[in-house]
Amino acid sequence: MNIFYEESGQFKVAAVVQKNDATYQVDTQHGKRTKVKANNVFAEFEMPMADFLEKAQAEAAEIDTDLLWEVCGEAEFSATAIAEDYFGHAPSQIELAATLMALYGAPMYFYKKAKGVFKAAPEETLKQALAAIERKKQQDAQIEAWAAELQQGGLPAEIGADLKTILHAPDKQTLTYKAFTKAADAMKLSPLALAQQSGGVASIPQYLRDGFEMKYFPRGIAFADLPVPALADLPRAEVEAFSIDDDATTEVDDALSLTDLAGGGKRVGIHIAAPALAIAPGSDMEKTIAERQSTVYFPGDKITMLPENWIAAFSLDAGGYRPAVSIYFDVDADFNVSAPGCKIEAVNIVENLRIQAIEPHFNAQSGLDAEGAALFAHHRDLIWFYQLAIARQKARGKYEPERAAQYDYSIELASDGLVSVARRERGSPIDTLVSEMMILANSTWAQMLDQAGLPGLFRVQPAGKVRMSTQSEPHIGMGVQHYGWFTSPLRRAADYINQKQIISLIDPQAAPLYQKNDADLFAALRDFDTAYSAYADFQRQMEAYWSLVYLQQQGIKELTATLLKDDLVRIDGLPMVARASGIPFDALPRSQMKVAVAEVDADKQFIALNYLKAVAPPNAA
Repeated sequence: MNIFYEESGQFKVAAVVQKNDATYQVDTQHGKRTKVKANNVFAEFEMPMADFLEKAQAEAAEIDTDLLWEVCGEAEFSATAIAEDYFGHAPSQIELAATLMALYGAPMYFYKKAKGVFKAAPEETLKQALAAIERKKQQDAQIEAWAAELQQGGLPAEIGADLKTILHAPDKQTLTYKAFTKAADAMKLSPLALAQQSGGVASIPQYLRDGFEMKYFPRGIAFADLPVPALADLPRAEVEAFSIDDDATTEVDDALSLTDLAGGGKRVGIHIAAPALAIAPGSDMEKTIAERQSTVYFPGDKITMLPENWIAAFSLDAGGYRPAVSIYFDVDADFNVSAPGCKIEAVNIVENLRIQAIEPHFNAQSGLDAEGAALFAHHRDLIWFYQLAIARQKARGKYEPERAAQYDYSIELASDGLVSVARRERGSPIDTLVSEMMILANSTWAQMLDQAGLPGLFRVQPAGKVRMSTQSEPHIGMGVQHYGWFTSPLRRAADYINQKQIISLIDPQAAPLYQKNDADLFAALRDFDTAYSAYADFQRQMEAYWSLVYLQQQGIKELTATLLKDDLVRIDGLPMVARASGIPFDALPRSQMKVAVAEVDADKQFIALNYLKAVAPPNAA
């Protein structure tokens, strides 16, 4: 005798060895001896086990599940009873086994209530379940179709539309993601490689930018329509100011003016663009600044903090009077600087000097002679400003005339795809005079806030690393007792906040944005610090990519590098750091070395460097 029984949701057959009221001792189809509880057994039969199971499965396949559900009614029923109703007679053992298989195989139609006891699903519930199954079938078919198209080299429009999200912020439940990853797995490609192969990613720079924007600009980089409010007429300054910026600068934040005074002294004016005058607390423009935090810079492009119409309204572009927050200092013939005076005013900007145009005539080797011919507009003013800057450096204890030359490098992209590297000496006369005037304004305004008991976003370094703080502390790196960022309000949220605070000290009608211990200011500091660091990381990533492209284009096989720590080196002549193998364990930080370029792959953002030898620094005797 054999039995048909259920075990762990599966139907099985076995040969009976011994039987009692509670259990059967049996040999399974595979020869294993085991015990089966009697209440798990549905039928006893004599025919060969394999034949019984085969016939029951064949009969179950013929059962019309919908008809079976229709004859069930609403009450609970046994498998024997419903088999009798379905077949129209007392069921045979094979028919009973087939009915059980059909009932177990359609859990949406039939709810299992007990061993061999079931209840039909309500009609509405069944309709919803069947509709869900149909949807799932259609979705699976769509996934298969998209995956097949991808494997054949195409890019379905729906996947193309979602590709940025798939690559950078995937929702793993979407059909497009499932199809894309299915195709990538089948082709043994990374998601990026498949996107490149299918034409969805045209270039690595665009891929990197898309990932950055998805994370930090999830709603896109386009601005809402933010009209510039009309400003009340401002008093006109009695000075003519000029700015000094790079060719690519479109957000001109600062300008300088110089006025002769009796007795050989001069009045220095430092004029800062004043968007804060037009931005109401809590306004959409202020919310935009809080969302963006800073202009993002990277080779070949940038993402501005302010919309174009706001930049046009407040950038200190030449050719007219521009709103400004100005700070004035009287400087005597010995370069002693008086107490400051601050004004909110309209300043006539007469010139936007561009560094690339004036630096050939104004550098460490030439153009600094006060008696020489003026070679460009405001040349003599710049010579005097440079002399003042040197005096300011000495006053701060930061004058280092014998310091070895250091350089900053930037990537330039030509329209034909050729990459070049621009070099500028750090601490050049232009850099020195501009930075010293900005340090003078920044440190003075930071001191004014501190003395007035107002918080701000300060840059402090009482010891260790530079950090942001809502309270002023010394900045030992700068050699000043107070420091903050005030001079780039078109480009940084910190400067905008600080400008609002300073305006409240100049204009009795203006209220500061924040008072001491304001929780919102701590949040603003955190948000700015986080975003500013992330933007700088992105800039470095893009510069590193284009540096690799430059190395490939130039076919460079050897480089000079400076050791930072462990195996991390800074490549001389490029704005990038990388790791090099084989560096001697006793090599000291800042030591220089030759490294071989063993492999470089810009698309994979990979470079392999091998240590060759130590070299003397370029200024060594």
